[in-house]
Amino acid sequence: MELYFTRHGKTEWNLERRFQGSNGDSPLLAESYEEIKAFGKKVRYVPFKAIYSSTAKRARDTAEGINKELAHPVEIIYTDKLRELGLGDLEGQPIDEMYQKYPETLPNLRQHLDKYDPTIFRGETIESAITRIKTVVADAVAQHEGPILFVGHGASLTAAIQWMVGKELSQLREMGGLFNSSLTILETGEPYNLLPYELKVWNEIYFLGKDTKPEPLL
Repeated sequence: MELYFTRHGKTEWNLERRFQGSNGDSPLLAESYEEIKAFGKKVRYVPFKAIYSSTAKRARDTAEGINKELAHPVEIIYTDKLRELGLGDLEGQPIDEMYQKYPETLPNLRQHLDKYDPTIFRGETIESAITRIKTVVADAVAQHEGPILFVGHGASLTAAIQWMVGKELSQLREMGGLFNSSLTILETGEPYNLLPYELKVWNEIYFLGKDTKPEPLL
């Protein structure tokens, strides 16, 4: 079974370089709707059985935009378990300022997740985010016979995908973070819920029609 993943479209806070996290949120940029449409056209004829989306508005808007482009729209199932990594006091704050405030902690969010400890700003551990996302994926795989699309966020989805293909915590950032509106595909084995899954496509963006660059982990 193929499992499709995408990160929500780029938002105002992405552009302003602000942390969003699980509770922070901001509107999608106007240009993001075109990229979401492009993603939808890319997967237009994939026979999805369902779309699972984070309940954050930026993810909901992305999932709904994709669904409109599908040849056969499907049910969208919203779940808090696909929300972004909780960033506590950082949410809504400027990224550069917070890196100056927490110089020994925040670099690990992008480079050494095995050393990442968000206690100082009351954030969520990476292990917690991985557990809730892999649970959603496992439950979805058990309920559907066919492709499924998951719409989530940069930090939590990057870590969970890499974990599900067998990486250790120290390796989860080796391939970088997910681009907005990118396409990643995993394939399950037999039985479907037996990890690790196989990584078939990672962070593909050519269909967006421009040179999209990585965003800081938000």
